[in-house]
Parts: sequence; C-alpha cells; structure tokens
Amino acid sequence: MPYTNQDIAAKLREVSQLMQLAGENRFKVIAFDKAAQTIEGLGDDINEYIKEKNLTDIKGIGKSIAEDIYALEETGEMPVLEAFKEKVPEGLIDWLGISGLGPKNAYKIHKELGISTIDELKEKIEDGSVASLSGLGQKSAEKIKKSIEWMEKFDERCRLDQAQEIASTIFDSLKDQEGVQQIEVAGSYRRGLETIGDIDILIAADEKHINPLFDVFTNHERVTEVLGKGDTKSSVRTKEGRQVDLRIVKPEEFPAALMYFTGSKEHNVVLRQRARDRGMSLNEYGLFKLNDNGDTNFDAPVEFSSESDIYEKLDMHFVPPELREDRGEFDIYEEQQDFDLVSDEDIRGVIHAHSTWSDGKYSIKEMAEACMERGYEYLGLTDHSKTAAYAGGLSVDEIKQQWEEIDQLNEEFSDAGKSFVIFKGIESDILADGSLDYEDDILEGFDFVIASVHQSLEMSRDKMMERMRNAIKNPYTRILGHPTGRLLLKRNGSDLDLNELVALAAEHNTAIEINANPRRLDLDWRFGNKAMEVGLMTSINPDAHSTDGIDDIPYGVRIARKGKYGKGRVLNAKSAEEVRSFFEAR
Repeated sequence: MPYTNQDIAAKLREVSQLMQLAGENRFKVIAFDKAAQTIEGLGDDINEYIKEKNLTDIKGIGKSIAEDIYALEETGEMPVLEAFKEKVPEGLIDWLGISGLGPKNAYKIHKELGISTIDELKEKIEDGSVASLSGLGQKSAEKIKKSIEWMEKFDERCRLDQAQEIASTIFDSLKDQEGVQQIEVAGSYRRGLETIGDIDILIAADEKHINPLFDVFTNHERVTEVLGKGDTKSSVRTKEGRQVDLRIVKPEEFPAALMYFTGSKEHNVVLRQRARDRGMSLNEYGLFKLNDNGDTNFDAPVEFSSESDIYEKLDMHFVPPELREDRGEFDIYEEQQDFDLVSDEDIRGVIHAHSTWSDGKYSIKEMAEACMERGYEYLGLTDHSKTAAYAGGLSVDEIKQQWEEIDQLNEEFSDAGKSFVIFKGIESDILADGSLDYEDDILEGFDFVIASVHQSLEMSRDKMMERMRNAIKNPYTRILGHPTGRLLLKRNGSDLDLNELVALAAEHNTAIEINANPRRLDLDWRFGNKAMEVGLMTSINPDAHSTDGIDDIPYGVRIARKGKYGKGRVLNAKSAEEVRSFFEAR
C-alpha cells in the first residue's frame, strides 16, 4: 500500500528524535524535522513525487533525505531510520518528554549506565548512579526524578482548553500588578495549537518590579512547586502538572521577545535568515545591525516598537500568531497586508448540536434560546441517527415528531418577532459501506445531514477510504463530521488520506466540519493548505451536547485560523438564508 504524506512525515520525525538522542549535529536534526513538517503539510500526494523521482523539487527536501524516502517506497525500510534504531534503543525516545533531561544527558546516562527504559532510569536515580555521572550531580538527579513523577501522573501535553484555564487564571493575577507595562501568553498557546506543553507568559517591566512580580507568580494558588527562580525567569509546576514559565523583559525588548517566545522555531529560523539577508541580526533581545565580520553589533540596535515594526524591517506584513508555522505564511505576507482569516465575531449561527431527543442535556427550545442569548441567528439541530442506539439515536417515528416540534418552535419565534431559525438536521452514522443511516425518503426530509463515523474507526485504510468516499458523494451529505474521529491525547484518528478526501469534498460541494470540541478539533489545521487550494468549505461546529458546549466555538475558530480559512469558506459565518441555500444545493 502506498505511504501517505503523514506516514512518511512520521518516519522522518522519528529519525529526528533518534538523532537528538544519538548526539547528532543539530543541523541534521533540524533538516529531518523540517522535512517532516514540509511533507506533513504538503497539499499534493507525495507518491507522485516519488514516482517521478523529483522529491528535491519540494523546498526543504535535500538529496540525502529524498534518497531515504525513495528507499522506503522501494524496500519498505528507510536506511537512515534503521541505522539510528541500531544506535538508539526504542525506549529512549520516551526520555525526551522528561523535563530537565536534554538529549545530550539522556544519551550520556544511557551509554554510561547501560539503561534504556524509564523504570531503569528511576532505579539508577535511587541508587545514586545518575548523580555520580560527571555534569549531572544530585540536584539534577532529583530534578529528573521529580519530572518523571509528574510525567507519569500527568500527560506530557494538555488540550487547548485545559491550557487556557491555567493560563487565564495566572495571567489575570498578574496583568494588573504594579509595574506591568505589557503582558502576553506566548508559545504554542498563542499560536493556537490543539495541544500544549509548557505555558509561557511574558511581561514587560522595569527591573525594580521583577521580584515582586515573581513573588505573585510563584505564590499563585495553582502552584504546587517552584522549579526555578532567576533574574529574568521563574518556572513553576501547577496542580494539573503543567509547567508555566514567566519571563520578565525590558519594555523595549518586549516585541522581539514576544516574537521569539511565540515561535514556532521553524518560523523563527526563517525570520532570522531574512534579517541576516538584510544586514541585521534578530534575537529575543531585539533587532541589530551586523558588523563588517557578519556578527551582531549590539551597539547598533534597529528601532522598533511592535512585532509589526519588526516584520516591516524584514519586508513583511504582520503575520498573525496562529499562522507562524512556516507553512506558506511568508509567501502570503510578503505580498498581502490583510489575509482574510475568520474571527469569533464572524460566526453567525450554531451548527451541530444535540438535544434531549438523543444524548443532549437540554431541550431544543433551551438550546435555541441559549444560541439567541449569545447573539446567534440560527441553530442547526443534529441529534444522533438510529444506529447510534447507545446515544439515543432517533427512530423514523421520533424524527417526524421532532420535525413537528421544530416547525412549532420556528412559528413561535416568528410570531414573537424573533428572526431566529432552527434547521432540521441529523448526525447520521456512516455505515460500514459508506451509506447513511436512513432511507432516502427520510433523508430528503431533513434540511441537512452531517455524516459522521462513530464505530469501526480502526478499519484498514482502503476500506475506510472507500467508506468515506461513498459518504461524501452521497447527495444528502452536506457536512462531513469530525472526519478522523480522533480524541486528542486519548485516541488516534482513523487511517485516512485526508488530502484526497478534502479534494473530493470540495469537488462534491460537501463541507468538512472543524469540530470545535477541544477534545477533537478535527479536521486538523495541517490540511488547511490543501483546503485553501481546492476551495473547501468548512463549518465551525461545537458538537454541543449542552448549552455550555456552544461556547466551544472559539476553539474551532482558532483552528480554522491556523488552517487559513477566511469567513467566505466558513458556512456558519453566513446568514441563515445563505446557509439554507447551501443546504439546498445538493
């Protein structure tokens, strides 16, 4: 079976991890990591490049990496990966998640103590072997031990909503403190990634305010452990197991520091090279001219007052944080000042919500009223279909009763002068052969159908692809729901070639939702370039099973922004009449 883009990217990323642990040159590590990212975000099927032997036409894929990929396709093995598997035991990759234990020390411990599992590492910490190694010591050993304990108790990463809860409470405790001139949450949280590791907070303040601000930070009620406290940075562990870092910089350094600590590292690498190409050096402290030897001249700073200023000095327009992943944003913002990205304010209605007719907690009327309270103009109600008996899926008789209730509610709202409409929808299970869950005469009675897979997600790729193709092509399918079925940090999604499905959905005028539930955030933003290329329509859907669930929509908006969706390609950024027209254009 041909490898997908994601298959090959995963192998290249594994090479990058093993190289780190083997102490390889960091530029080689970066090359494989960059190649993995490039292929993962490639809109074209990589097999076409492999077939034509022109992988090096892809920016970021050098001759050596190309040869490794050709070998993988021909033999089923990637030589460089197999070579590093021989050098580095498999269990050692797990060590990369241990805070305070970098790749260099990980390899040193492995080599000198002859161990390769976390259990063995814990034993060697307990008997003093780790502390006795040169360059480590008792303090480092204790830090590693504590990090392992936290890692085993909590996941290495957390969901976006979990990070937001932690970040917002600590941010709120700091923002109004004396001396705070500017404050932002940076890192992967600011970029809107679906899962977050450490949380980074950045403050601009004068030196006299640093210690009092660190005191507020380290004494926050969420903090269970102070990991470190220095002159410009303090790190803590929260009760949820998350590490939070607070950096305090001089006010004039804040824009450069914010840019640097927002990342991504791939975006920053390109920015630094653009600076050098223009006779400057960019780092976390600022923008400086280069001297005659090509070194940073710290006595010759280039003035700026914002991130926008820095981008301007690099012949760029401001790049929104969500797009800073080196996935085409440089080409866009070299030319365009305003690239249309959807915002929270653009969302006009709620599509994909459940009521007490199936597994929702509130009645249709209560869900509709909750939408109105939030300023939305319509509700696309989508209870579960009959196959989903475990979720109270609706029989044909129940569907007809529900339609009557929706008609009555729409009439009631109209008589009360409310310009709000409820659309009759269903979340139909996609059956094993790709057909939908009712006969055509029933499907025809809905305003729209969301087609979703809830069972047999582990089908082989061939079978699952055929299943999804059939569902997309079905004339009653208007939206494909949570296409992979993934649950973040709990369950991987189905084995699919999403580039193909994105193109097929666009061809058949079928939207693919961005499920805004922070446990899903599916369709993945990494397929945004392909979606933009083919003009795919999406709908940012909360999959709400309660009135509170409606408030998940902003998480989906962040993912849509990362995926480069403008409001013109977001169904529920349109008016009720425009949405109805889309539903009717089967």
